[in-house]
Amino acid sequence: MDTIITVLDHGFVRLVDHMGNDLSVVRAARVSYDAAWRAGEDTGSDNRLLRYLWKNHHTSPFEAVTFTFEVKAPIFVFRQWHRHRTWSFNELSARYRELPEEFYVPKPEHIGTQSNDNKQG
Repeated sequence: MDTIITVLDHGFVRLVDHMGNDLSVVRAARVSYDAAWRAGEDTGSDNRLLRYLWKNHHTSPFEAVTFTFEVKAPIFVFRQWHRHRTWSFNELSARYRELPEEFYVPKPEHIGTQSNDNKQG
Protein backbone atom coordinates (compact mmCIF):
# COMPACT_ATOMS: atom_id res chain seq x y z
CA MET A 1 0.00 0.00 0.00
CA ASP A 2 2.98 2.31 -0.05
CA THR A 3 2.88 2.70 -3.82
CA ILE A 4 2.58 6.33 -4.85
CA ILE A 5 1.21 7.14 -8.30
CA THR A 6 2.39 10.54 -9.50
CA VAL A 7 -0.12 12.78 -11.24
CA LEU A 8 0.92 15.77 -13.37
CA ASP A 9 3.80 17.82 -11.95
CA HIS A 10 3.02 18.10 -8.21
CA GLY A 11 0.25 15.58 -7.54
CA PHE A 12 0.01 12.00 -6.37
CA VAL A 13 -2.40 9.30 -5.20
CA ARG A 14 -1.61 6.66 -2.57
CA LEU A 15 -3.83 3.94 -1.13
CA VAL A 16 -3.62 4.31 2.66
CA ASP A 17 -6.11 1.71 3.89
CA HIS A 18 -8.97 -0.52 2.80
CA MET A 19 -11.69 -2.61 4.33
CA GLY A 20 -13.28 -5.50 2.48
CA ASN A 21 -12.33 -7.28 -0.73
CA ASP A 22 -13.83 -8.77 -3.90
CA LEU A 23 -15.87 -11.26 -1.88
CA SER A 24 -17.42 -8.37 0.06
CA VAL A 25 -18.74 -6.99 -3.24
CA VAL A 26 -19.94 -10.42 -4.41
CA ARG A 27 -21.78 -10.99 -1.11
CA ALA A 28 -23.43 -7.57 -1.32
CA ALA A 29 -24.56 -8.24 -4.89
CA ARG A 30 -25.98 -11.67 -4.08
CA VAL A 31 -27.99 -10.49 -1.07
CA SER A 32 -30.88 -9.51 -3.36
CA TYR A 33 -31.09 -13.15 -4.53
CA ASP A 34 -30.70 -14.52 -0.99
CA ALA A 35 -27.47 -16.12 -2.19
CA ALA A 36 -24.77 -14.19 -0.31
CA TRP A 37 -23.70 -17.51 1.21
CA ARG A 38 -22.50 -18.62 -2.28
CA ALA A 39 -19.71 -16.01 -2.38
CA GLY A 40 -16.37 -17.78 -2.60
CA GLU A 41 -17.74 -21.14 -3.76
CA ASP A 42 -16.84 -20.60 -7.42
CA THR A 43 -14.06 -18.11 -8.19
CA GLY A 44 -14.94 -18.03 -11.89
CA SER A 45 -18.57 -17.21 -11.16
CA ASP A 46 -17.54 -14.54 -8.64
CA ASN A 47 -15.17 -12.92 -11.16
CA ARG A 48 -17.83 -12.94 -13.90
CA LEU A 49 -20.28 -11.29 -11.50
CA LEU A 50 -17.75 -8.59 -10.58
CA ARG A 51 -17.08 -7.83 -14.27
CA TYR A 52 -20.81 -7.78 -15.03
CA LEU A 53 -21.55 -5.39 -12.18
CA TRP A 54 -18.79 -2.99 -13.19
CA LYS A 55 -19.52 -3.14 -16.94
CA ASN A 56 -23.22 -2.46 -16.39
CA HIS A 57 -22.70 0.29 -13.80
CA HIS A 58 -24.32 -1.65 -10.94
CA THR A 59 -22.12 0.11 -8.42
CA SER A 60 -24.03 -0.19 -5.13
CA PRO A 61 -22.42 -3.56 -4.24
CA PHE A 62 -19.01 -1.86 -4.51
CA GLU A 63 -20.06 0.39 -1.63
CA ALA A 64 -19.54 -2.62 0.65
CA VAL A 65 -15.80 -1.95 0.35
CA THR A 66 -14.11 1.12 1.83
CA PHE A 67 -10.90 2.76 0.66
CA THR A 68 -8.83 5.58 2.12
CA PHE A 69 -6.58 7.48 -0.27
CA GLU A 70 -4.05 10.24 0.25
CA VAL A 71 -4.31 12.62 -2.70
CA LYS A 72 -2.36 15.72 -3.61
CA ALA A 73 -4.02 17.67 -6.43
CA PRO A 74 -4.78 21.26 -7.45
CA ILE A 75 -7.54 22.94 -5.47
CA PHE A 76 -9.90 23.00 -8.47
CA VAL A 77 -9.79 19.20 -8.58
CA PHE A 78 -10.84 18.95 -4.93
CA ARG A 79 -13.60 21.51 -5.44
CA GLN A 80 -14.97 19.50 -8.36
CA TRP A 81 -14.84 16.31 -6.28
CA HIS A 82 -16.70 18.15 -3.53
CA ARG A 83 -19.49 19.00 -5.99
CA HIS A 84 -19.89 15.39 -7.12
CA ARG A 85 -18.79 13.52 -4.04
CA THR A 86 -20.01 10.14 -2.92
CA TRP A 87 -17.46 9.95 -0.15
CA SER A 88 -16.13 11.89 2.81
CA PHE A 89 -12.80 13.66 2.85
CA ASN A 90 -10.45 15.77 4.94
CA GLU A 91 -7.88 18.19 3.62
CA LEU A 92 -4.93 20.27 4.79
CA SER A 93 -6.16 23.41 6.53
CA ALA A 94 -4.44 26.76 6.04
CA ARG A 95 -5.76 27.68 9.50
CA TYR A 96 -3.38 25.21 11.12
CA ARG A 97 -0.49 24.82 8.67
CA GLU A 98 1.37 27.02 6.25
CA LEU A 99 0.51 25.87 2.75
CA PRO A 100 3.32 25.05 0.33
CA GLU A 101 3.85 27.55 -2.45
CA GLU A 102 2.83 25.27 -5.30
CA PHE A 103 0.61 26.46 -8.10
CA TYR A 104 -1.15 24.88 -11.03
CA VAL A 105 -0.39 26.87 -14.16
CA PRO A 106 -2.39 25.66 -17.15
CA LYS A 107 -0.80 25.47 -20.56
CA PRO A 108 -2.02 28.26 -22.88
CA GLU A 109 -3.89 25.76 -25.07
CA HIS A 110 -5.94 24.68 -22.04
CA ILE A 111 -7.21 28.18 -21.26
CA GLY A 112 -10.72 28.79 -22.62
CA THR A 113 -12.79 31.91 -23.05
CA GLN A 114 -16.51 32.46 -22.67
CA SER A 115 -18.46 31.62 -25.81
CA ASN A 116 -20.59 34.39 -27.31
CA ASP A 117 -23.45 32.01 -28.14
CA ASN A 118 -23.18 29.21 -25.57
CA LYS A 119 -23.49 30.00 -21.88
CA GLN A 120 -21.61 26.77 -21.03
CA GLY A 121 -18.33 28.12 -22.40
